[in-house]
Amino acid sequence: MFSSDTMPSTATVLSATASLAATAVLLRSIAADLIPGEVHDYFSSSLRKISRRLSSQLTVVIEESDGLSSNQMFEAANVYLGTKLSPSTYRIKVNKLDKDDELAVTVDRDQQIVDCFNSVKLTWISESTFVKQLADKADRRRTNAKTELKYFELSFHKRHKDMVLKSYLPHVIQRAKAIKEERKAVRLHTVDYNGTDYWSSVALNHPATFDTMAMAESEKEELIEDLNRFVGQREYYRRVGKAWKRGYLFYGPPGTGKSSLVASMANYLKFDVYDLDLREVQCNSDLRRLLIGSANRSILVIEDIDCNVGLQRRDSDTCLVEDDKVKLDNIIHRFDRING
Repeated sequence: MFSSDTMPSTATVLSATASLAATAVLLRSIAADLIPGEVHDYFSSSLRKISRRLSSQLTVVIEESDGLSSNQMFEAANVYLGTKLSPSTYRIKVNKLDKDDELAVTVDRDQQIVDCFNSVKLTWISESTFVKQLADKADRRRTNAKTELKYFELSFHKRHKDMVLKSYLPHVIQRAKAIKEERKAVRLHTVDYNGTDYWSSVALNHPATFDTMAMAESEKEELIEDLNRFVGQREYYRRVGKAWKRGYLFYGPPGTGKSSLVASMANYLKFDVYDLDLREVQCNSDLRRLLIGSANRSILVIEDIDCNVGLQRRDSDTCLVEDDKVKLDNIIHRFDRING
């Protein structure tokens, strides 16, 4: 124990502390000057390796690309984490594409996001580094240009490695797909032979929905159930080796709601609509190009199919009439073979 007479004064303690701090700074400066940078980096790297080996955490690095193509896992994480922002997040990025209805919010670099999956804590952090570009070998000029390499670091306890790789990361990919579909603006595509892909598009701003359609409730529910079943069976179609498609035949006089029903289906499924006028198709090869140019998860609309592609009666210029159901079935089957 110290008596009050032998206790150092506050000024003495502060003076000693300042002297120690100054000495530490001086020693650090001397060490930096005397110890070669390679030796310093070697010891720093060794200490980091020892620290990582003793740590119970595992870190998964997800880079933006492999140098040749983009990394789907990075893109999915970018979309997914935009929905996991917390009050502590202080930097975000916002993007708006013409084809999207909503703003796309993503995290900026050096931002930490904490997620929870199956009661497991998972910590994400967005990072980036700059990599020097190689010198131009063609003219042997040196370049100081740098490329920014973006990546995510996902940290969690080592014992959850299998769960993260087999369950959590696939969950992130699926959720990112669903988020993109929710943000997607439905578009109407029409044939454009002057374009490079045969299709041009505009936003489909049709207000029709299943809530506004004048249909018998039982028929409406039956159609919605059929659409949901079809969308949910994509993996089954792939497994049995069949094309993932579903056909509907709408018939009736003009103004009975056929186009509005198509718009309702498109708005419900968030599927783009491709309006195909077969009178503009010159041959089967044109038809194949148009079908190949249409995107997946879309609705292909063919109006007046019984009046097109040379399928009129051979002895008349008129279209098939309602009584010619057998011939109409043959037409649909024939088109289905071309489309398949």
